[in-house]
Amino acid sequence: MTDNAGTEIETAVRMIRLFCRARHGTKTSLCADCSVLLARVLERLRSCTRDPKPACRDCAAHCYPPPVRARIKEVMRFSGPRMLLLHPLLTLRHYLKRPSR
Repeated sequence: MTDNAGTEIETAVRMIRLFCRARHGTKTSLCADCSVLLARVLERLRSCTRDPKPACRDCAAHCYPPPVRARIKEVMRFSGPRMLLLHPLLTLRHYLKRPSR
């Protein structure tokens, strides 16, 4: 696992936790649905064979079925703007490693 994969994993964990806390009222742990989503995301991030790993939306091979992809988009749409305020360094690292479009 590369350092970028570690950063992506940390970012995904924090985004899903932020979403679950705000939307489902959890305090210390995730709800069942968010736990399943996180497990699936972590499994996919760890098994990605692309090097360097592209952003999922830019990848030719979609690892997630459409319902899961829609759920992840919902989480990212909610958590993305808040991450800049709550975890600015992690957010900056995430955006700096991505190629420009």
